[in-house]
Amino acid sequence: MSEDKDSKTESPTHKKLRDAAEKGNVAFSKEATLFASSLAFYFFVLFFLPDRTAALGETLKDLFEKPEQWRLETATDVVSIGLHLAWASAGFLAPAMLMFCLFGIASSVLQNMPSPVLERVRPQMSRVSLAKGFGRIFSIPGMVEFGKSLFKVLLVGVVMYFAMRNDFVHAIDAMFSDPLTIPGVLYGSVKKMMVIILLATATLAVADFFWTRHHWYSELKMTRQEVKDENKQAQGDPAVKARQRSLMRSRARNRMMKNVPRATLVIANPTHYAVALRYVREESDAPIVLAKGTDLVALKIRELAEEAGIPVFEDPPLARSMFAQVSVDSVIPPVFYKAVAELIHRVYASRSPKQRMH
Repeated sequence: MSEDKDSKTESPTHKKLRDAAEKGNVAFSKEATLFASSLAFYFFVLFFLPDRTAALGETLKDLFEKPEQWRLETATDVVSIGLHLAWASAGFLAPAMLMFCLFGIASSVLQNMPSPVLERVRPQMSRVSLAKGFGRIFSIPGMVEFGKSLFKVLLVGVVMYFAMRNDFVHAIDAMFSDPLTIPGVLYGSVKKMMVIILLATATLAVADFFWTRHHWYSELKMTRQEVKDENKQAQGDPAVKARQRSLMRSRARNRMMKNVPRATLVIANPTHYAVALRYVREESDAPIVLAKGTDLVALKIRELAEEAGIPVFEDPPLARSMFAQVSVDSVIPPVFYKAVAELIHRVYASRSPKQRMH
């Protein structure tokens, strides 16, 4: 296992990263979500808690100071009081729940864009296997998670102790003073506690963010053989591609040979080169190359031309030059106009008036 990991020295390809994302395997920091939740609660404490507490306090004050207004004679009366308290509690908790949802979604979206992944909900035996479970607990990621949890408890505990020990004494003193001062003391203590928690979770979130991405990227690294296999798969098997190119050339050659009987003339040297041209004034302004080839292909072009009664002119320099500079299904370059025009004139001169129309 270690040898396999040591051999994974290559960076993951775009395809490997894309496949991992499609399976839900993305870098995700849980500590960043925890920090977002802490920040949401801090904003709730800072901007909503005083007003929400006062409103809830008024409801409870009205309930306990004026009990005669609330009858408890029937079940309907009990339900009415319960609904009244439920609405008051909902008004107290609604801003907090809304902020938790917004900050939680934002922390997830900023790390990775959400996408539906059915792989995450597919039943897997490894999730209920005790052996797999112990393996995950005592693995490196499991030890890291344990270390982060221990760090959070120790850091928050120690900092909280030194920062809040004086507030503890003030809270005890407030219990024996004017009751109206107790909410203010508690509110100040809660804000201070939240600042400490925010600093701790922010430190841990930054470290965890980079750790999770480093670990995720390391797990997706590939061996050199895996990279070669993926490139081969993406580009296709060389043997298959060579076979495909061979078939394409064969089909193009067959189409080219079928066009030879339509040619006006063929320019060739004795054995090595052959170029078949077609010229009809009504079709184009210049001769068009229907076929060209060397060696056996050139001999085949000559054979088909002779069978169709098409004139074959042997001109080695012209045949070689045209083969190098012309392409099939295109008109010849102007540099060959004069030489080819002379040959076409000879072809037309040898035909009868009726043949010249075709």
